[in-house]
Amino acid sequence: MRGLVKLELTRANETTMKQILLLVAVIALYILHQDFWFWRSVHPLVFGFVPIGLFYQACFSIAAALLMWLLVKFAWPVHLEREIEQKESEEDAAH
Repeated sequence: MRGLVKLELTRANETTMKQILLLVAVIALYILHQDFWFWRSVHPLVFGFVPIGLFYQACFSIAAALLMWLLVKFAWPVHLEREIEQKESEEDAAH
């Protein structure tokens, strides 16, 4: 019994740590989105033809997509989906 309680506490701590890390990642990405340092510069050109600001925005978009994937994977409110599925199954049973 004691091991089970310890396991549950460990899982709760891991979940809290994941949520904190995801929150820090969201805040960091928000701050990095304010890319005022490349507003007035075209050079250097990345790959010889892509302006640095455009390349930065492309990299930022990829990072935002990856962060959204992580948020869906680790911070999705599953309990809300369970409630909706339960209500739908109750409604189907009533009909």
